[in-house]
Amino acid sequence: MSAQFFETEPGPDDLAAPVARTTYGDVRGVRAGSVAVWRSIPYAAAPSGTSRFAPPQPPSTWEGVRDCTNFGQIAPQTMGAMVPVDSDLTMGEDCLWLNVWSSRHDNARDRTSNADEPRPVLVWLHGGAYCLGTAAQQIYDGHKLAATGDVVVVGVNYRLGALGFLDLSSLGDDFVPNLGLRDQIAALEWVRDNIAAFGGDPGNVTLFGESSGAGCVTALLTSPRAGGLFHKAIAQSPPATTVFGQERAAVVARRFLELMDLPAARAKELLACPIDRIVEAAGVLLDEIPLKEPGRLAAAPVVDGELLPTYPIDRFQQGRSHRVPLIIGTNKDEASLFRLFRSPIMPVTPDAVNVMLRDVAAGHPEWSPERIAEITSAYPDLAKTRGALAMSTDAAFRMPAHWVADAHAQHSPTWMYRFDYATPMLRAARVGAGHATELPYVFGNFGTLNHDPTFWLGGRKIAMEVSGRMMRRWVAFATHGVPAALDGSKHWPPYRLSARTTLVVDTVDRAVDDPDRELHSVWGEQAVGFS
Repeated sequence: MSAQFFETEPGPDDLAAPVARTTYGDVRGVRAGSVAVWRSIPYAAAPSGTSRFAPPQPPSTWEGVRDCTNFGQIAPQTMGAMVPVDSDLTMGEDCLWLNVWSSRHDNARDRTSNADEPRPVLVWLHGGAYCLGTAAQQIYDGHKLAATGDVVVVGVNYRLGALGFLDLSSLGDDFVPNLGLRDQIAALEWVRDNIAAFGGDPGNVTLFGESSGAGCVTALLTSPRAGGLFHKAIAQSPPATTVFGQERAAVVARRFLELMDLPAARAKELLACPIDRIVEAAGVLLDEIPLKEPGRLAAAPVVDGELLPTYPIDRFQQGRSHRVPLIIGTNKDEASLFRLFRSPIMPVTPDAVNVMLRDVAAGHPEWSPERIAEITSAYPDLAKTRGALAMSTDAAFRMPAHWVADAHAQHSPTWMYRFDYATPMLRAARVGAGHATELPYVFGNFGTLNHDPTFWLGGRKIAMEVSGRMMRRWVAFATHGVPAALDGSKHWPPYRLSARTTLVVDTVDRAVDDPDRELHSVWGEQAVGFS
């Protein structure tokens, strides 16, 4: 990671720049109105060489003031259309850093009356199917969320794909599983130890994420190592049952070695081979597996017996998730975006969905042909694209979120939502409330895509109102533990198994009891997924 260090006294132009003291050294950011911003603060050392497949280690300390005004390297990955990344960002292994947006941060020489009041902290885990994305994406800019809620927002960059979520531990002692999750835990430990210097309250941390980032949230909610590092959680469209066992992980590891043209006896050479070669082989693997086995991913969290003692969904249903308040939900039309981008990550054709069902049934001997028939009967259009999209949405996101909510609500305050809102253009494009379409509403960031079509047919005014309500609810939850919009908006009752009350987020929010009642009755309470 490139960094600038200031050994001398700051000049007049530097005095307005926010400076914070971390346990590793001082860091300088920039001011943007009422918000102070730091980019790419290292929370761990670069995981390269012999550390490439090892747990994160603390960064080296530095003298002077480290310049944290520009983004550092993003995690090595195969770029794809579904996750737009700025062209001026560079990939590299020095990618374990985080961003901080702090409202009303003050240097010691620029102190105000409220400078000593610690503010709630929201820590963001980006999505991208465990193999794509970065905390440097414009859509995750925390400026508006920090300013709206008078909070501190942290965006975490972590290892992805073969370097973060491909379990190679079956190949030898040089490889450790769940490195992406370990990076996230290291970032949360950094927040615990350092966020007070940025105006944040280390005793009031909300962990939130979307898609695979939300899958990490649900996994960490069941990880003993993560206990006490966050005090509330928000999971937006979590693939909560996409967690693999070690046997499955070993099969994928062997295939990865084949693509690297390495025999098992030479697996250690992965520590020294060019990173571009690893990224290229991983790209093939990450596309190959979901095409051959619809519904499966190549890279995902793995039950390792330590960080994840068993499948997270089992831990939830055993009542062993961390006792913290939780918001969890999905989007109405999750699978539509995968159809639009022709992504293999989710099965979106009738044939692919049928293969997925057969594979899931094969991994669950207790599933009888009658059970399969009962589930498929709930999707009368299964032979058409519309039915395939609905089945894929429910299998990957909707039902896993409900299974988590049903279990977690037994011991901790839980709220469920369904994001239904779509602008006229997204409705016309048959995307609707597709996967990830809630992100600009949560962060208040629209227009972060080149030639963004969101408002081509209007709808901006209503979208701004929906966004305002979502931001206020998320901030109220982080601040007080209750997602009230505090503006007279619809009351959002807690989720309880007896009613399964869900907030349907739309032009006008409404609370609906068990809007997915038919799905519950056919899928049942026994959680199923790939192992």
